[in-house]
Amino acid sequence: MKYSVTIGAKTFEVEVEGSRVTVDGVALEADLAAVSGTPLYHLLLGGESWTVAAEPLEGGGRWVLGLVGERVDVAVEDERTRGIEAGTATGRRVSEGGTVRAPMPGLVVRIEVAEGQEVDAGTGLVVVEAMKMENELRAPRPGKVQTVHVAVGQAVEKGASLVTLASPEPSG
Repeated sequence: MKYSVTIGAKTFEVEVEGSRVTVDGVALEADLAAVSGTPLYHLLLGGESWTVAAEPLEGGGRWVLGLVGERVDVAVEDERTRGIEAGTATGRRVSEGGTVRAPMPGLVVRIEVAEGQEVDAGTGLVVVEAMKMENELRAPRPGKVQTVHVAVGQAVEKGASLVTLASPEPSG
């Protein structure tokens, strides 16, 4: 199966056939095993071993990964879905508004934006501390900060609204 995997602003073409994974034309041996009762996975990729925390986000095909102390937003789309969306023009539009939500329970330690501020994709919005790790939540796309729903020092539950982005103003 072929996938389009977007990490930040970069998109990779990934093909999976059994334990063989091809990333942008480079073939690698891979093995992925869930750690029972946790959101953790052990990933063996091209001879290197990684422990990855994975949490699904709303909207399907979107994940937040914790890897080497870093938080990474990932979007995955298989070739079948991509073909259907292209054929029906129902693909996700970058210009739509949206709310960034807490991927896990934690404590808001920093707010890096203000209402009305224009942001680019990948701009840091809010930092939430969870399990003694700071997780910077970033804008999934360009937009304008419509609402900041939290305050520094506030405890949040998984799925809590943190920041709502409005569609960017059309230039013209």
